[in-house]
Amino acid sequence: MTSPLPLPDEERRAAQLSSVPDFDADTPLAAQLAVDTRRKISLSGVTFEPPSQTRVLTVANQKGGVGKTTTAVNIAAALARAGQQVLVIDNDPQGNASTALGVEHDRDAVSLYDVLLGEAAMHEVVRDSTFAPNLLCVPATIDLSGAEIELVSVDSRETRLRTALRSYLVHRAENGLPRLDYVFIDCPPSLGLLTVNAFTAAAEVLIPIQCEYYALEGLSQLLRNIDLIKEHLNPALEVSTILLTMSDTRTNLAREVAMEVRGHFPEQTLPTVIPRSVRISEAPSYGQTVIQYDPSSSGALAYAQAARELSTREARRIA
Repeated sequence: MTSPLPLPDEERRAAQLSSVPDFDADTPLAAQLAVDTRRKISLSGVTFEPPSQTRVLTVANQKGGVGKTTTAVNIAAALARAGQQVLVIDNDPQGNASTALGVEHDRDAVSLYDVLLGEAAMHEVVRDSTFAPNLLCVPATIDLSGAEIELVSVDSRETRLRTALRSYLVHRAENGLPRLDYVFIDCPPSLGLLTVNAFTAAAEVLIPIQCEYYALEGLSQLLRNIDLIKEHLNPALEVSTILLTMSDTRTNLAREVAMEVRGHFPEQTLPTVIPRSVRISEAPSYGQTVIQYDPSSSGALAYAQAARELSTREARRIA
């Protein structure tokens, strides 16, 4: 008797997914386990199609503690693991994105500060992450905290990052380096000149929103500032993506916040919600993303799924 032929990957995944039972909110642990199992099956061995051109996304929210840096580095790592060429620009003086990617950023390091002040080209500053050679980082040092003051009297102070990034993309092409598929710019929790530079350099804005009370507080001001940037500096800028973070699905509040955000931004909000996760919080202390630290954890699988959803959206042209 001959053995049956193995199923193609898509049919095999579909068969495995259909075997996972459904659970409702009355059994939250079982429901989360089922979600994780489905994500692990659907993401196993999958590579993402690269965008037709480099996508530049600024990750911003003026509220602190909503998961901006965590979102930037983990979606970047998930895309890199799926075969994409990715650059993270650490535009926050705290340098947390640099830490999570395992990139040195002590005060003596050449960093984004030197790029913005015109003392170094971006290709001189870019460093490999510890995650993979196709995940790169422009580190930030504490000196970046003084850049906003030093840039006040500098010509074209709002577009320094855009100019440097464009030059870097040209440098890669001229030197036979692979084209970048994604650039993520991690911003500080403020709407100062560093964030203005990030908005001017990007075509898309990714806004993480925490699933907590007052989740939408301050968002109207952020959107007004984005409109001002569009009007005066970067007409191509759009809020393309909203990601719900730090969700505790056991609570009614988290579900209500998710419904409210989706009601206001139905097209921009990704289907995947990032859960609260100890693993996500632990990973940076090891100089890693959660994608590297514990790839089978709920948080890592959620970020990987969010990255897949983001990759399927239409790429926007660099401004």
